[in-house]
Amino acid sequence: MGTAFFLLFLLSSIGLTKAVYKQWIPNTNFENASNWNNHRVPCSQDKVLFENGKKISVYVQSAHSLGDMYMPWDGEFILASGSGFSASSSDDPECDKGSVVTFNDGDKYDWFNPTLWHAAVSIDDLENGKFLFAVDRERVPCQHDDVIFSPETSFRVNIKTTGSAVPLRSISVMGRRFTRNEDFAQHLESNTGKLQFPGPGSLQVTDTKCKDKTGCECGHNEVLQEICSALLQHTGNKCPDVSCANPLKPLGHCCEICGATVSLEYTSDFDIANYRNRLIHTFLSLAKYSGVKMAISKVQKPQSVLGIIPRDSVPEIQIVLIDDKSGTQTGSGAQQLAYDIMSDITNHGKSFGIVKGKILIAIGSTTGAHDGHMAAGTVTGIVIGIILGVSLLGAILFLYRMGIMRWPFFEVFLFWKTYQLEADLEIKGFENPIFAPTIENTDGLFTAEDALKGVPLRESGTQFSNPLYDDSQFEV
Repeated sequence: MGTAFFLLFLLSSIGLTKAVYKQWIPNTNFENASNWNNHRVPCSQDKVLFENGKKISVYVQSAHSLGDMYMPWDGEFILASGSGFSASSSDDPECDKGSVVTFNDGDKYDWFNPTLWHAAVSIDDLENGKFLFAVDRERVPCQHDDVIFSPETSFRVNIKTTGSAVPLRSISVMGRRFTRNEDFAQHLESNTGKLQFPGPGSLQVTDTKCKDKTGCECGHNEVLQEICSALLQHTGNKCPDVSCANPLKPLGHCCEICGATVSLEYTSDFDIANYRNRLIHTFLSLAKYSGVKMAISKVQKPQSVLGIIPRDSVPEIQIVLIDDKSGTQTGSGAQQLAYDIMSDITNHGKSFGIVKGKILIAIGSTTGAHDGHMAAGTVTGIVIGIILGVSLLGAILFLYRMGIMRWPFFEVFLFWKTYQLEADLEIKGFENPIFAPTIENTDGLFTAEDALKGVPLRESGTQFSNPLYDDSQFEV
């Protein structure tokens, strides 16, 4: 079955859905130069070597004349029409005297390596190279994704044990799309299936698509460490350096980035596909944002009391923005797009089911502050420090009043005339430093919580400012 026919068949069988398609990149084809130790396809005078102990499936697309070939004990060659092997009978000046050419290790490819997948919202986008940008966790096939191994290719992918089977909506192998787990299990029991998916982990085909228009979570929380390990195995388990002073760590991403994140709280009216299209057509289609990449998905945001005591997580929409700028300009394009998105939310957010939005920004810099403003994380740290300090002072007061703590130093400097202090509090009252004054919410999109997290409100309800930057230039 040809590639074009297969793609048309796949598109017609899936129909118009909101699925994401993940395509496996590597292959073990004979004609793929990257599969050979000298990075070229064997020629007529070469001695071809497949290591005895390696198990491999190799797709052969054309006819080859070789000097010699040693085949593996446990492997297979899938021959396309007109392909095959023959012994070379004469010298070939283009091949010189030939050499020993060894097929590379096919067991090096890991299912959980996010660099080995392409993602797109349609089959056409996969064919045209219009790939999605995503956080690392979501670059690997998620529970509602359609997985594609290109037809007319061979492959070998290792799936490590994760404690349970990896769920998928569907999987297409050698031109056949599997939507029933029973059918795919039969393929895995075949000799070809065993060579393609050696395990020890397993896959489960569910034929279940995302039915929540606000979006569905990827479902890879328990294997994020496995994903990051596979991603960083070739870099000494070290993330690349970033040029911004306060880099961001988006949920589901393995390394810190420079750029911006926008977090959205939403109602049941929110439609993630419609909103993604709005951002693409309204902003990303503009020439000034040609170097900006955007990832949008639903994630579980961890919650805590005072930043210390864990609470149940809550769902939110996470938008991650990065750009192709460098040096001190790194992230500046993402920053401007984040500003535009927040302004659009202020004006039109309610019509899209958005309750409020928050931004975090990190651009190229060598200092922790920009234009005289403190970073949002610094502000949060100061607030937490004040709260902890007040709590500690309260604990000391309590212990002293209970008679547990008796320190003359405190009696002299802190607790003199206790009776007078108590009388003053009883008559006049006091202001609790834990709580901030109430901030008026004029448009329903932002709350007083934003003032502590870096998005102060203006009374007009049409603008916002980030504490990292001077906002005077944005006033209208």
